[in-house]
Amino acid sequence: MNDRRLHLWQHDHSFGQEKKRKGESRTLIVIAISATMMAVEIVTGFIFGSMALLADGLHMASHATALLINLYAYIYARRHAHDISFSFGTGKVNALGGFTGAVLLGIFALMMVWGSIDRIIHPVTIAFNHAILVAIIGLVVNGASVFILGHEGAHDHSHGHHHHDDRHHDHNLKSAYYHVLADALTSVLAIGALLTAKYSDFIWMDPLMGIVGAFLVCRWSLSLLRVTSGILLDKQGPQDITTTIKRNIEGEEDTRIADLHLWAIGPNIYGVILSVVTDSPKSPEYYKGLLPNNAGLSHVTVEVNRYSLKSCKDV
Repeated sequence: MNDRRLHLWQHDHSFGQEKKRKGESRTLIVIAISATMMAVEIVTGFIFGSMALLADGLHMASHATALLINLYAYIYARRHAHDISFSFGTGKVNALGGFTGAVLLGIFALMMVWGSIDRIIHPVTIAFNHAILVAIIGLVVNGASVFILGHEGAHDHSHGHHHHDDRHHDHNLKSAYYHVLADALTSVLAIGALLTAKYSDFIWMDPLMGIVGAFLVCRWSLSLLRVTSGILLDKQGPQDITTTIKRNIEGEEDTRIADLHLWAIGPNIYGVILSVVTDSPKSPEYYKGLLPNNAGLSHVTVEVNRYSLKSCKDV
C-alpha cells in the first residue's frame, strides 16, 4: 500500500484543546483581582494592627493559589494539545484541574470547621467594626469574581436522568467558580453573624455560621469530586448518548451491539469503541454514519462481525 494514502484514515488527536477557552481569561482576571485584594488586606492589616484584615488576606491567598492551579490546567492542556504521548489528547487535564480544585475546596471547608469549633470552645474578643468592614469588602470582591466567572458551574445535575447534563460543564472553570462562590458565601454568613453578635451578644453566632458555610462548601466539593473522578476513571458516558447509539445501530435488521464503550476524553468530547454483530455486515463507515452527529463523538472505532442471529433464537 502507498503510505502517502494513510492520511485518509489518520486524524489529529488534539480535539480542539489547543484553542484558548473562555474560562482561562476569566480565571486570570479573577486571580489578578484576588491577588490585589490579598496584598491590600495583608499590608493594611500590618499597618493598622488588624488581625481580621490579616486573616482575610491570608484566606484569600489560599484561594488565589487554588485558582492558579486552575489557570495552569488551562495553559498545560493548550500547550500540550498536540503532544502524541497523550493518546486521546489533553482534554482530561480540564477534569484533573477540577478534581484538584475540589480537593482543595474540601480542605478549606475542614479548616473552616476546625477554626469554628475552636472559636466555640475558646471564644475570643471580636473587633466587630473591622471584621464587618472586611466581610463587606470581601463580599464585593468575591461577588465581582462570581460574576466574571459566570454561572456555568453553578448547577449540579446529580440526580437520575439529569446526570448527563454534567457533560456541558468546563469542570476546571466549575472548580474556580466554586472557590469564589465559597468566599462570597463566607462573607455573607460572616456579615449576618457579626451583626447579630454585635447587637445581641451572641458571640457563638460567628463560629456557628462558619460551620454552616463549611457544610455547604463540602457539598460542592463532593459533587465536583464525584463528576471529575468519574471522568478521570473512564466511567461510562451519558446514558442518553448510549441509548441513542443502541437505537440507531440496532434499528438495522438483524443487527446487535455486542460491546459498547463510551467515555469522556475532554469537555463535551467522547470516544466510542463499538462492536457490531450482524447477518449482513456493512463497512465501519456505514455504522459510523448512523451515530448521532451532535453528541460530541470525536474518536470512534467500529468493529463489524458477521454472525447468524437467527441460529441463536432457540438458544
